[in-house]
Amino acid sequence: MVIELDIQKNFKGFSLNVKLKGHDGTMGILGASGSGKSMTLRCIAGIETPDSGKIIINGKTVFDSEAKINLRPQERRVGYLFQNYALFPTMTVEKNIACGYRGDKGGLSQKVADYIKRYHLEGLERHLPSQLSGGQQQRVALARMMIGEPEVILLDEPFSALDGYLKDVLQRDMQNFLKDYKGDMILVTHSRDEAYKFCDWLTLLNNGREILTGETKTVFETPEFLEAAKLTGCKNFSAMQKMGEREVYALDWGIMLHTSQPVTDDITHVGIRGHWIRPAEHDGDNCMAVRVVEYIESTFEHQYLMKNKREEDSMPLWWMCPKRDFEENAKSCQPDYLYFPPEHLMLLRK
Repeated sequence: MVIELDIQKNFKGFSLNVKLKGHDGTMGILGASGSGKSMTLRCIAGIETPDSGKIIINGKTVFDSEAKINLRPQERRVGYLFQNYALFPTMTVEKNIACGYRGDKGGLSQKVADYIKRYHLEGLERHLPSQLSGGQQQRVALARMMIGEPEVILLDEPFSALDGYLKDVLQRDMQNFLKDYKGDMILVTHSRDEAYKFCDWLTLLNNGREILTGETKTVFETPEFLEAAKLTGCKNFSAMQKMGEREVYALDWGIMLHTSQPVTDDITHVGIRGHWIRPAEHDGDNCMAVRVVEYIESTFEHQYLMKNKREEDSMPLWWMCPKRDFEENAKSCQPDYLYFPPEHLMLLRK
């Protein structure tokens, strides 16, 4: 990764304080709306100016509050793909693409033609953005960004306004178009699925502050913090009491659980993703007798809110069960017991 930053920026009622260290591959920034994700990108690109700190791109300092360095966006060699693509509505496809060019103007026409061909936009050169499909607009925005040969590209929630099939198609198209890019990327998203699909490394942002950075799969497997587990989509948590080196009592669920990881004294909660819980026919270690509190049917899975049958005051938890077909009866899948695999239990700090 060629970007390093340590920046602070204050707004009314909000403070951004982000520190990132470079890694190879695509970096993702995952957080809820209002957590400071897009503002971080805007500071990197030079669209916004931090109150203090430093930003380094490819070994070059582009912002340093103490040294009074603040390069203009055009000098940072950063490509920025906005959330709504930000195409100029009164400019044609070829003129929109030309706006991103930074080289000798004598070669502009040929360069634009090359990128129109590369991004499969032939025949659309004179079209306005309003005459294009969502996928065509995305390709124009990508071509405009890439024609400037950026050292780093920043993707600001490029799929947030899309749903279903169109989102899947445009995600696949973007992966194909960017796979040959040799520089580094930062993707900002509030979608854990997008973060997992696109990013090698992941930073979790909450209320303007970084709470965890690591390899994406590791962050999902062992989020370390309660808030980090929530941001990666986990719904099941319980306060816990340490009972042994690898044993905890889940206070909210009313069950003793054996863990595969040692339980340190700073652990406050235990968590498990609903997809990792397994049905069981008999009682035993890490098993809980259950009853259904609520059922929600989704397209490809059954979602049950389950409660400990033997502890009436216990808190319910989510269990997800894949469907075999659309006619499957939800009651036929309801088990008498649920099993909590030790290797999937997450030990979390508050």
